[in-house]
Amino acid sequence: MTAGVEAVPTAYAAGTLVRARGREWVVLPDSTPDFLLARPLGGGSDDVAGLLPELEQVASATFPPPTVADLGDAASAGLLRTALRIGFRSSAGPFRSLASLAVEPRSYQYVPLLMALRQETVRLLIADDVGIGKTIEAGLIAAELLAQGDAGGLSVLCSPALAEQWQQELRTKFALDAELVLPSTVTRLERGLLMGESLFERHRITVVSTDFIKSPRRRDDFVRACPDLVIVDEAHTCVADGTGVGGRGRTLRYELLQRLAVDPQRHLVLVTATPHSGADAGFRNLIGLLDPSFAALDLAQTQAAAELAPYYVQRRRADIRDYLDQTTAFPRDRESREEAYQLTADYRRLLDRVLAYAREQVADAVDGSLHQRVRWWSALALLRALASSPAAAAATLRTRAASAAATSLAEADALGRATVLDLADSDAAEIADATPGADPDGSPAAPHRRRLLELARAAEALAGPKQDAKLVRLTKVVKGLLADGYDPIVFARFIDTADYVAAHLAGALGRGVQVASVTGTLPPAERVQRIAELTATDARHVLVATDCLSEGVNLQDAFAAVVHYDLPWTPSRLDQREGRVDRFGQTRDVVRAVTIYGTDTMVDGIVLDVLLRRHAAIRAATGVSVPVPDSGDSVVEALMEGLLLRGQQPEQFEFNLGLREKTEELDRAWQSAAAAEKRSRTKFAQRSIHPEAVEAEVAEIRASLGTAGDVAAFAEQALRGLGASVVGGEDGFTATTSTLPLGLRDALPARPNPLPWHADWPAPRGHAVLVRTDPQVGALARYVLDAALDRSDPGVAAGDRVAEGPIGSSAEESVAGSAQLSALPPVARRAGVMRTKAVTVRTTALLVRYRFHLSLPGRDGARTQVAEDAAVLAFTGPAHAPTWLDQAQVAALLAATPDGNIPADLARDRAGKALAEVPLLAAHLDTAADESAARLLAAHRRVRAGAGAVRRGLSVTAQHPADVLGVYLYLPVPAGTAGGGA
Repeated sequence: MTAGVEAVPTAYAAGTLVRARGREWVVLPDSTPDFLLARPLGGGSDDVAGLLPELEQVASATFPPPTVADLGDAASAGLLRTALRIGFRSSAGPFRSLASLAVEPRSYQYVPLLMALRQETVRLLIADDVGIGKTIEAGLIAAELLAQGDAGGLSVLCSPALAEQWQQELRTKFALDAELVLPSTVTRLERGLLMGESLFERHRITVVSTDFIKSPRRRDDFVRACPDLVIVDEAHTCVADGTGVGGRGRTLRYELLQRLAVDPQRHLVLVTATPHSGADAGFRNLIGLLDPSFAALDLAQTQAAAELAPYYVQRRRADIRDYLDQTTAFPRDRESREEAYQLTADYRRLLDRVLAYAREQVADAVDGSLHQRVRWWSALALLRALASSPAAAAATLRTRAASAAATSLAEADALGRATVLDLADSDAAEIADATPGADPDGSPAAPHRRRLLELARAAEALAGPKQDAKLVRLTKVVKGLLADGYDPIVFARFIDTADYVAAHLAGALGRGVQVASVTGTLPPAERVQRIAELTATDARHVLVATDCLSEGVNLQDAFAAVVHYDLPWTPSRLDQREGRVDRFGQTRDVVRAVTIYGTDTMVDGIVLDVLLRRHAAIRAATGVSVPVPDSGDSVVEALMEGLLLRGQQPEQFEFNLGLREKTEELDRAWQSAAAAEKRSRTKFAQRSIHPEAVEAEVAEIRASLGTAGDVAAFAEQALRGLGASVVGGEDGFTATTSTLPLGLRDALPARPNPLPWHADWPAPRGHAVLVRTDPQVGALARYVLDAALDRSDPGVAAGDRVAEGPIGSSAEESVAGSAQLSALPPVARRAGVMRTKAVTVRTTALLVRYRFHLSLPGRDGARTQVAEDAAVLAFTGPAHAPTWLDQAQVAALLAATPDGNIPADLARDRAGKALAEVPLLAAHLDTAADESAARLLAAHRRVRAGAGAVRRGLSVTAQHPADVLGVYLYLPVPAGTAGGGA
């Protein structure tokens, strides 16, 4: 393609067009007369290059209009329009990042972004339910603030187990490359730093382990060099609530966030599904991070909700399942059931022996209260391990108790709780799944040592389906789920149990089922890799995992059922497990959850009756899920005490008035917490952004980037035009890939034959989704656009085209695809002539691309950016005296269909005359560009309503001339002419 070349100026303004290295470039801000920062016309940020006018030929350029050689039909014109919109990498509208994201946000997910843009310094608490997409909502805010220059860097604070997942989400969905700051990476990151330089100054975007950075030794450097945008995942675990839950670790996290929040210029986005769980103190401390004055709000007053509304968004699935014009495909139902088993006679005898040993240990007070407390926790650990599996019991019997290292009663309780109970907010950096140990001192010479080893050997002898009734029950459950089409995740409490179960299932389920185990022995990256390997084929698969996968990990695309092999000792852990599959993106309408328990293990009966069934009943009655009140652990411990010290069976507990009173007190506290949470959700539900405001902005976004209907029609027509066989279905269509041009086949990320194209998410892995951000759609749009625009000048040889590169792609992409272009007719065309009953006089439509120079003032001064947009303008009459159509008339024109034939020579003649008149329209096109700039400016101001200081100084300036990409002529059908093909 050859652009018009003008005299070389000494400097180029941002947004102007130049020609160099055989192609057109847009000059970017920060350019100087002797060094131009530029990106290819239609390209993205990855394609930016530096041009040196003194050393290479650089000239001002104008984009060439189409010629008669570009003549095509109406369908090819529509393809070019849509390919252009899909191909945009950045938007000129108020949302600068959306065109470059590899995620298609749901309508409701724009709400937190709109709330953020209305604040000069963003302080936001995103508290949507589990599975709604809080990571995407927070990522949208981060991507937009960074794209606009309102933030210079980003740190995500999260659990170390979720750090690599955050890194992957930022990279694959938001094009943000983050460095991991973990104990295992910090040495490498600090290597090569200058004296006094922080790794947070060297690395602009980071994902940081909260537990690593909270230590006083690391915290001060982080606070000093922390970027101006921080996202805090699971923020509820980082605030003190006065109960002491979480210990010193929670206190240190809270102190860290307090110091970060002190800076009034720091953007702070807090993310949690449980902001208010009945404890006002914790909720006050959480909202106090947004603004210190919020900590003193009277939460009982409605005024508190009004003050918090601009900073707090909390929605349940029911609130957004049908939001605006979108229905979000959450699973409709969760089918839960219990599966009971009875111990075999040999297993029961071992349980009795273990109980006898445990009672002796707990009753022995010879060594003093500390050692007795250590033995108490060792006994509980042993009972729990034995209820889990023979493998876990044997390992526990052979291992020194964690609490044995305690030097005080308080430390013994802290260590015991962390290893035996399922504390969600313990000081541990990650959920513990190692066997807790039952040997209270670990000394080989201890008198009880031989007895423990005998019990361990007895436990090992019970391994396998002959003696382990629990394992037999699981095998039956898993086979039933697989037979019904449900690939399950089996959750176990201990590493030894998970490996034991996985080894058995691998043999019992047969060769057609793949089985893998994932435990805390694997670092997070290897966990993800193992799951990817397990689900890489179409074979049925079963994942056995410990609770290292129960939080934050998205498994809904490969699994649809959860089996609780071991009962969690806190109901929130049960919710977390099931939340891995019951979330947005799950393709099944109904997910399943199965709880396996022993009727005669005694331990299972206590946990099931006192905690899990109560939790389910309260959730069903109130519609909310809240953690167990603080008294829950004490009730469980009291019940266990009855089992160990008094030899009471579960059915005898009801006769113990003290235990009954404690249980009733727990129930009242739990009901009260659930009611408080329900009131909180009602009172503090997000109301600062009205649906109609979201609808207006979403409509603008979709209009500029292309709607889902545009994408679907484009993909189907383009694939047919490029030689694919397309077969429609209820959910999109399938298209053969083997007959597509080689260049396109190479560009498609996934190439199964045929390739399914789904109408919307969710979709199976490797399939295409008909949204503009899908990689398959993007590859198809780039190919169609390249093929059309690269043929504008038939006098340019194919070899020259390869050097130049198609518009809208990087130089590397150009080389791969351009060799195919000369041999294939493009399916999209830049010119066309059509007879249609939709017009009564000759009507001309122009596909125009605008380039804009944006000035976006921020807290640190104005920032300049360059963006593109496209529009269709149409007029009737001759070009020297046109009558321009309004947008409604243009939309109707674009929907016109051919109603009459036109001879090829007449079409060429009419098209040639229309193309020759394009220069006469230059003045109007410049005016239209300026009007479009004014509309964009209004949109920028509207989105930022409320952030007055940021709105001042906004400007959007159109660059002249606009690029005329297409010219299309619509002719009326002559009177008396029969309809027919075009």
